This record gives sequence, C-alpha cells and structure tokens, in this order.
Amino acid sequence: MKYLPIILSVILTITLYSCAKQSTPMGGPKDEEPPKLVLMTPENESINIKPSIIELEFNEYIKVENPNKQIIVTPRINKQEMEVSTNRNRVIIKLNQELEDSTTYVFNFQKTIKDITEGNAPENLRLVFSTGPDIDSLTFSGKVEHLFMQRETLMKDVYVGLYEVNDTTDVLSAPPYYIGPADSLGNFKLTNIKEGKYLAYAWHDANNSLKAEEKQEAYAFLTDTININQNIEGAQFYLSKADLSDFKVNRTTTIGSNFDIILSKYPLEISIESDDINKTLFYRQNDKTLRLYHTHLLNDSTSVRLQLKDSVGFVLDTTLYAKFLESDRKKEALEVKTEGKKNFVNVLRTNFKFNKPIQSIIYDSLLIKYDTSSIIKVEKNWVFFKDSTDRTSLTLNWVLPDSIKSESFIVYAGDSTFIDIESQFNEDKMESTFKRLKKETLSDEVKVKVNSSEFPIIVQITDKKEEVIAERYLIDKNEASFENIEPGTYYIRAIIDRNKNRRWDTSNLKQWLYPEPVYYAENPNAENSKDVIVRGGWALELEIDPRKEQGINIKANSDKKEATENNKTENLSVDK
Repeated sequence: MKYLPIILSVILTITLYSCAKQSTPMGGPKDEEPPKLVLMTPENESINIKPSIIELEFNEYIKVENPNKQIIVTPRINKQEMEVSTNRNRVIIKLNQELEDSTTYVFNFQKTIKDITEGNAPENLRLVFSTGPDIDSLTFSGKVEHLFMQRETLMKDVYVGLYEVNDTTDVLSAPPYYIGPADSLGNFKLTNIKEGKYLAYAWHDANNSLKAEEKQEAYAFLTDTININQNIEGAQFYLSKADLSDFKVNRTTTIGSNFDIILSKYPLEISIESDDINKTLFYRQNDKTLRLYHTHLLNDSTSVRLQLKDSVGFVLDTTLYAKFLESDRKKEALEVKTEGKKNFVNVLRTNFKFNKPIQSIIYDSLLIKYDTSSIIKVEKNWVFFKDSTDRTSLTLNWVLPDSIKSESFIVYAGDSTFIDIESQFNEDKMESTFKRLKKETLSDEVKVKVNSSEFPIIVQITDKKEEVIAERYLIDKNEASFENIEPGTYYIRAIIDRNKNRRWDTSNLKQWLYPEPVYYAENPNAENSKDVIVRGGWALELEIDPRKEQGINIKANSDKKEATENNKTENLSVDK
C-alpha cells in the first residue's frame, strides 16, 4: 500500500483541475436566448443628466463586436473618442466628451452586444436620456427602396439620416446628426428628434462608415428642407448610384506613337473636335482612357478639343495638345468580337467590336454561312457605324430573304478581313453562330400601357440581369407594343425621360436633381412581384403604374397634425 498516497494525490489533482476549468457544457439544447438586460446606468429616459460613463449589466457573460461602428448614437457624437469595454456580464462605455445642452440622446446598440457562447444579440436594445428637462419625442418615418431591381430583394445595411439645415456636411462627407436603420423591407423610423429644420438622406452603407461612398454606394436625398415640428410620416426615398467626384483629365501620356488621355471617370458622351478627325485622327475608348491615333503626324503635336459628359451630367470641355512621336514599339494587334443577341426572327443583327479604330474591310472574306455549304457575301450597305466618329463599333444588319429556310447561321470573318488605322489586320478568323427563331414559338404581342401623362417614356423589356431585350420610345402616347418576344421571365419597366436624351439619368445632389423615375410592371401572382411571364403563342396586356413620388407629402402630414390638434380640443371640451 506504499503507492496509495501517490494514487490519492493524483486523483485529487485531477479533480481540482476539472473543477477549476471552465468550458462550454457539452450536449443539451442550443442556447438561443439573447442576454437579458438587468440594469442600465443611467436609467432609460432619464432627464437632466450628462453622464460620462454608461453601464449595462446582463444576466450572462457577454462580448461586444465592433462597438465603435455598430453602436449608433444620435445626435452625432465623436465615436472615435468613445471607449467600450466588457467585464464578464457588464458593458462599460466611456464617452470622453462633452454632451450638448438640452438634447435627447439615443444609443442604438444594434447587434453589438452578444452572449459569449452562441452570439445571440438582444433585440431593439436602446438607451434614451436627455441632458435637459424634456425627452424629445418627434419622429421621422417612411420607406427606402432601390430605384432598380436588385439581386437581393431584402434591404440590408441601409440607413436614413437627418442633417441640421445649417450643417456644412452631407451624406457624402460626414455622418448625420440623427441616424437610424431601415428594416429588411425598407421601413424606417427615427425617434426622439428635436424640433427643427433638417435635410434628409438615405444610403446603402456596405462599409459601415455611416455615410455614403459616392463611387460605390447608392444613396438618395429629399430636395426640400424638412421642418420637423410634428411627427413626419410617409417619406419616400429611391436609392441609386451617382458619382459626384470631379470630372477631369487625370493625366496624358504618349504610348508608342499614340497619345493616351486618362480621365477621372467614365465618359457617357464623347465629342472630339479637330480638323483631322476621321481623316487622319482617330480615337478609341477603353473604360476611362481615350487613345488618339494619327496616321500622318509624327514628332509633332496637334490641338484637340474634348467635350465629354459623365453619368451625372458634369461636362468636361478642354483643349489640349496631343503629341505623336515616332516609335519602334510593336503595334497592338487588331482584335474583333461580336456583341448582341444570338437569336433573331427576320433580321440578323450583330455588332462587331474592335480594340482599335478600323480603316477598311475586305468584303470578299466577310460571309454568312448556312446549310453546311451555302454562303452569302456581306454587302457594303449591310454594315454601318452607328457613331460616325467611333470606328471601333460596326453594325451588321441583314434582312433574311423568304427563300432561305435555314435555322442556323454563322457570321464569318476570315483573317485579314478588317484593317485598322495602323494598317494591322485581324490575325485570326472569327465565327459567331446565330439561331433563327420560329414565330410560332414566340409571343404574339406584349402590349404595355404606362399610366402616366408625363412624356417622353422609355419602355423596356429586360432579362433578369436587367439587360435590355427590347425597347420603345414614346413621345406622345402611353402605349407600347412588342412582338416576337421569346418565352421567358422578364422585367418590364418604364423610364420617364425628363431631359429627353433617350436614356435614364441618375441624381445630382449638387444640383438637387432627383434621378429620373423608373416604374416596373407588377405581377401579384409571382413569387417576385416584378416577374412578368411571357409565353409563346400568347398575347399579353399589362399596365405600369407610377410609383410613389420621392419626397414627403407635406399636405398629408399637415392635415394629420390639424386633425390631431382638433381632436385634442374636442377632448378638452368633453373634460370640461
């Protein structure tokens, strides 16, 4: 028994270690209950206080995640100065700054505080207190929607904010004075607002900066100053992207014997003025870069005037000197591809896209093939440049003769069919297959009526990726008809073209311009209410109703306030 003391000692050590070690219990039901608030200091809705420290105590151990980003404080404070720490079941917030006098503060903790095991967060955890004798109680509520369809139907990371009317910042430069999240359906309600005049914004905040990043995030604004002297309901925002950064020439550079102009943004409209344009001076656009080519000028420069417009309507009008140098650098090879739909009914239409401006075409090797051995040579009058100054985009338009019954066609361009302005040939042949559709498999008619008296109207049928399948431009009537649409599920939308430039235009915050309205056809029987189902051999008639206007119905809110005040007066009379 001489080993008994040693054995007992080992058993005692193991027992003590097991008792001392803390771990998550094994087995049993998963903890889905969020932590419960036991104590809050100061108490919720306290008045006449200016706390320097805020403490929250829960019924279990907790953790905090990204508190300086996740905790929303209104009115705005400097959250960089705020220190947030935990001690077992307590959260301690040191504000480290002075609070404003006679102001109601709201701390919205969102999903910051979670239990330490399963990460459950308490719902709607808020703290409200006032540095003055009253709790501000005014509210601002409404809805946020995306102007265009999104892949995700539910809203996420969308906020609404109020800026004081004399504030020099806005949604693109700093967080707002009051802020609140929209729920998954886009509904929002900002509470405990002080009476005053404000400017209102909504935005998608993917990076949680509490403001919009103008180059990446969609946002919206209300053009009118909001006088919040009553509860405001029914505000409507439509989110869209609008890049208000400066539109300028970032730099220019010589590349081989060509001249590159690098812009700060993508240009939607391009006009290049020069005596040599389309004679000896040509250009191509590649994203934000314009490349100029000159077929005769070497070791010299020429004056070129650029007139460009970006997506928000900013105009860049500048004159520069493009320098073309003699160079031994190898010329860029000419490449070609086809763009556009591969299915057609009676007219085969496609677009040849080149990486360089083209000079000429060898038509003998530009062909349409069908039935294995049948060949048609493309004629000159079948091809054209849609934009006479842009020689990188060439359209082929071939009306199929009734005598040809084939259903499959190949557009063929042999090597050396196209010659660019640097005398380079396409080195590889190009083949693209097109399918002729049978009319009996297509829709008879899709008839769309837009219930709007505002013109012009762009009516579009788009696929689920919002690529335009068919389009009509209505100048003075509100009905459009489409024939021979392939069976499938589509979106059908109407764009009110207020500036009459035949395309949709986004907002411009600097000019207080809303984006042009976009209305969608609704299908209440579909899982996605915007899905329109087109069937072969069927005719479809539908109507598109305008959406609620962006902004606030001031009259409706005023009428409600008047009714409330009248009701108070009646109650007083009864009490007497």
